[in-house]
Amino acid sequence: MAFLLRKLLHGLVLLAGVTLLSFALMVWFGPDQTYSLLGKSASAEQIRELRQQMGYDQPFFARYGSYLADLFTLQLGASNSSGETVAALLQRTLPVTLALVIPGFILGNLFGAALGLLAAWHRNRWIDRLISSASVAGMSISFLIIIIVLQVLLCTPYGLNLFPAHGWQVTDLGSYFSHAAVPTLALVLITLGYNTRFFRAVFVEEAGREHIRAARAFGASPACLMGRHVLKNSLPPLLTRILFSIPLIIVSGSLLLETHFGIPGIGKITFDAISNGDQPVLMAVVSLTAVIFVVVQLLADFFNRLVDPRLT
Repeated sequence: MAFLLRKLLHGLVLLAGVTLLSFALMVWFGPDQTYSLLGKSASAEQIRELRQQMGYDQPFFARYGSYLADLFTLQLGASNSSGETVAALLQRTLPVTLALVIPGFILGNLFGAALGLLAAWHRNRWIDRLISSASVAGMSISFLIIIIVLQVLLCTPYGLNLFPAHGWQVTDLGSYFSHAAVPTLALVLITLGYNTRFFRAVFVEEAGREHIRAARAFGASPACLMGRHVLKNSLPPLLTRILFSIPLIIVSGSLLLETHFGIPGIGKITFDAISNGDQPVLMAVVSLTAVIFVVVQLLADFFNRLVDPRLT
């Protein structure tokens, strides 16, 4: 119980710090919507009233306090572009993003772990060199290049033309597979190199320990050594890596996928908000990212302590 309370307090302090920093950056460097909403011919009285209505005339910490109160009560305002409430906007787009990125996220980690185990077992042999070289090559290719190549090859008449190139008309499992197949493949390809290289390094370090070498010398099977011992003992760094990549995949990964494929998720509304200077939506996305980051850190601490009780 003391551990949970300590970690919860640490998470709240971290959340306050992250939200303060993100709010300060948004206030100091974010778009001022006064003239975009009123136009350049607005009178001084109109400008004063709008700035008072939007809270621009308040002190910094008063605005930050109002922002925190709105955040914890989920009163996130309305989009300046569409007029839709930000809470409804997130409720509509977040499930789309999760449905889009979860398959690629899971497959990328599973394939990365499998290739990392294979490379670690055959360390310094041709299989290891092949996997390591392919990982470096995959890390060197831009995500945007991968998306464009897959889209041309699989979604246009210039290639196989098997899947839709744009949109998200999902009504059943078949249409979901049709729209999510190419983005999932792109996400797997871009994450596989990074995951494989990280997993291999962790597995090689664990496989080099004395008790693993002794068991291997006595003829223990690869499945027993790598599955029961190496993989199990490597869980803390693996869980930390996997959990801490969740915010990156949800926000950064979805931004390129959704804007390029025209999928109405978190990434698409973030791109539109940046383009239109839609500050309420930007603040909501930044806040969501901060909350996810803090939750992920708490989960990483909890699961690491669960799989390895020696950690405190």
